[in-house]
This record gives sequence, structure tokens and C-alpha cells, in this order.
Amino acid sequence: MPLTRGPGHCFPAPVGRERGRWGRSLFISILALGAVAAPLAADAQSPPKVPRIGVVGGSSIPVSAHLLEAFRQGLRTLGYVEGQNIALEPRYAEGRLERLPDLAAELVRLKVDIIVTWGTPAALAAKQATRTLPIVMAFAADPVETGLVASLARPGGNITGSSLMAPELAGKRLQLLKEVVPGASRVAVLSNPTVPYTGLIVRETEAAARVLGVQLQVREIRAPEDIDRAFEAATRGRASALIVVEDLLTQTHQARIVALAAKKRLPAMYGQRDFVDAGGLMSYGANFADLFRRAATYVDKILKGAKPADLPVEQPTRFELVINQKTAKALGLTFPPSILIRTDQVIQ
Repeated sequence: MPLTRGPGHCFPAPVGRERGRWGRSLFISILALGAVAAPLAADAQSPPKVPRIGVVGGSSIPVSAHLLEAFRQGLRTLGYVEGQNIALEPRYAEGRLERLPDLAAELVRLKVDIIVTWGTPAALAAKQATRTLPIVMAFAADPVETGLVASLARPGGNITGSSLMAPELAGKRLQLLKEVVPGASRVAVLSNPTVPYTGLIVRETEAAARVLGVQLQVREIRAPEDIDRAFEAATRGRASALIVVEDLLTQTHQARIVALAAKKRLPAMYGQRDFVDAGGLMSYGANFADLFRRAATYVDKILKGAKPADLPVEQPTRFELVINQKTAKALGLTFPPSILIRTDQVIQ
């Protein structure tokens, strides 16, 4: 009997097969809505991804702890707090260069978002481990000459950061040392030839030595056991002053080198102020802690979408001269006014 809709009448509720079809349609609609809502609810509940930053260097923890803390300070300034919205994965080679490739490869396997390196060997190891992950050099001696980047203005790959300008500073260090020890006609240079950039520093120092009328004695050290022999050779060669070329080996054995310089009564110039804090005579160079704080700025830019290839490699604009008055007194030296007026910090 056909259904009609007159006054006071309405369509009856579905019965039989109609009711079954209506129920199945409602059930399917509910399932469809649930399928759409489920991922939305999951997205709303899942915490935001915390970027992981790998940090790799050749030094030991005691030598480099203050540098990692400077990096953390730089991150905090930019709003990143470790354990909350950023995670660090530090790796240390403990003075063994041969470990760096494995450490860099480990960070790649962990799928960190960025690798931060300190020192040229660590940067080279990271570049060998990945050509895609962004790499930030906290500092490297000469990234163009050592093949890390195509140029300072346009790095061109997955690496950017800061250059130490170490070769360019070599002549200045010899000049400052000569002002403190004007009678120094023979100067020993402690250098590790296995490190790519040390040859550049030695050549720059030799050029300055010719101008200053100084005879250089390059004493090569490739391993810890070479350090004592190098000092003995400097003594036999009647060296009256010393320049220590900074690298992983000299950093790791910093205390030993400073102690031998004092024992042999050799006024020494270093490239890092850490040596002066440990009792060395004087240093001239960039502040490594400042460079680590600056590395945090690169990390921030990359996390916000910048590409390393588009971020120019920066060079330090400020170099600090640090002197140790106690060490000078022990060596029977007096810092001349020309040095004191340029000194950034005096350690008493």
C-alpha cells in the first residue's frame, strides 16, 4: 500500500530490510568519522619533535667541557634549553684522531638534525660521514685550504661555521713573542705535521721569521712520546723561545707542554688562552668559547630552514692577547709597555 502524507500523518520509521540498511549506513558513517578523527587526535596529543644536535671533537671532556658549556649558553640565549626543546649528543675522541670518523658516522646513524664540530680534523671526519646532514664548524683553521668549503662567502655544500684564521695569525704571534724576548734569535716551533693546516701555519711563521731576522727550528711531534724529544732538540739547538702550534695533540697534552716549557725556561707563545690559564707565558688568537657561542646562532638558523650552502663562513673580528705575569716573573721577563697596552687579560 503506497505511503501518503496527509494532515496528521508522517513517514513511518524504517522496518525490516530498510532498517538494516539504515543501521549499516549509520555504522559506516561513524567508522569513517572515527578514521578521520583518530589521526587528528593523535596529532593533537603527540609532543613536538625535539631536534637533536650531534657535537663531535677530538679533545677530552676535561679540556673541552667549558666549550660545550659556552655552546649551551649560546643556545639558551636563543631560547633553546637542553632536555626541553633541544637535545645534545656530544662525542669526544679523547685525543685520538683515528676515532673521529667512527664518532661522526655514529652521529649520522643516530639521525641527528645537525652536527657541530670543533677542530679541522673533526670537520673533515663529519664531511666524510655525510654530504647531506648540515654541519656547523664551531671553528676550523682554514676551511677553504683544507677543502671543507668552496669559499667563505659561498660554502656551497652542507658545511658552514667559523674559520680560525690560524695561518694569518702566525706571523703576528712571532712578532709579539719577539717584543717580549727581543734577544730571541732562535725560536723553536712545536708542530704536528699530520694535521692538514699546521703546514700553512709553519710557512706563515717562516715568512715572518725572515722579516724579523729569526732562525726557526721546526720540531715535529706526531705522538705524545715525541713531545719530550722535541723539547730536548730545542735545548740542543739553543732555542731561546718557543711557539706551539695548536692542534688536538698539543691541546690534549697542554699541561705537559706548559710544564716542559717552564722546566726548559723557554718563553712560549700559544694560540689558545687555555695554555696561559694553565701557566703558559702568553697567547694570541680568537676566543674559542666565543666561537662556540656563535655556533649556536648557525644551529638556530638551520633549524629555522636556512641551508648551510647559503650561510657564509665567518671569520673572527676580535683577537685577544692574554699574558701570565707569574710565569714571566719565573722566567725573569718583564712585559714591555707595547705589550701591556694591547693586552686583553693579565693573569696574575
